[in-house]
Amino acid sequence: MAKRGPKSLSPEHKAAMAEGRTEGRVIKGYLEAIRRTKPTAGRPKTADSVNNRLDKINHLLEAKLDPLKRLGLLQERIELAKELKRIEENSTDLVAELEPEFIAVAKSYGQRKGISYAAWREFGVSAAVLKAAGISRVASA
Repeated sequence: MAKRGPKSLSPEHKAAMAEGRTEGRVIKGYLEAIRRTKPTAGRPKTADSVNNRLDKINHLLEAKLDPLKRLGLLQERIELAKELKRIEENSTDLVAELEPEFIAVAKSYGQRKGISYAAWREFGVSAAVLKAAGISRVASA
């Protein structure tokens, strides 16, 4: 049985594959940043609100408590410290940092993959960013 297909890829095909990988990395990074910074359900946590709760916990831990209550407060303090670190890390706007690269490749990536304006919006990409990328509702309707 004879082998099928080309024995090697053309330079144009290799360049197109490399471009697709690059665009995919840019798109994935931007969408991950959006997902990480999306607010969760419930009241939003700020650094101030977390610090206030940490102060209350530290004050409560000074009192003589039931061992189980103390254990629960210690665990809450650990979780709040992690939350505070996450809030502080997100204070630098990662989405805005990645936005120019996303704008540069989003239109060609979306056209190649068949991604509609509605899908971008539902994921959380702002209308202003899509407009800057040249993606419109009309073109993908």
